[in-house]
Amino acid sequence: MADPQQEPSGGGIFDSARKLSANLVRLLQTRIEIVSTEIEEERERLRHGLLLAILAGFCLGVATLLAVMFLVVLFWDTHRLVVIGVLFLLFAAAGIGCVQSLGAFARGRPRLFATTIDELAKDAERLRKSS
Repeated sequence: MADPQQEPSGGGIFDSARKLSANLVRLLQTRIEIVSTEIEEERERLRHGLLLAILAGFCLGVATLLAVMFLVVLFWDTHRLVVIGVLFLLFAAAGIGCVQSLGAFARGRPRLFATTIDELAKDAERLRKSS
């Protein structure tokens, strides 16, 4: 005759708790992996953007200096002050435009950890439905 204290072979509360714990650990591991991937992607995107910005800034700076020197020397005898004033206004306007573009770029970037937050919201919804 079977002992009434023994649990049935189908499991029991401890087996269910162990399975639930294992599922929670796997769920947490997946979410941590997603966060890690998002951090890495954001780091690479920023590194690439910074490298391009530095290179573009250097090249455009040298080109600008050469162009200004060329125009000032070209008009040295006739309109050097007018040329310097016009070039100042052009560069000031371009600088303001760049600052505005940089602001738009910063506001338009994707939200950090967006995928992780979405997945956690889905998990919470599934848990609410299963309750």
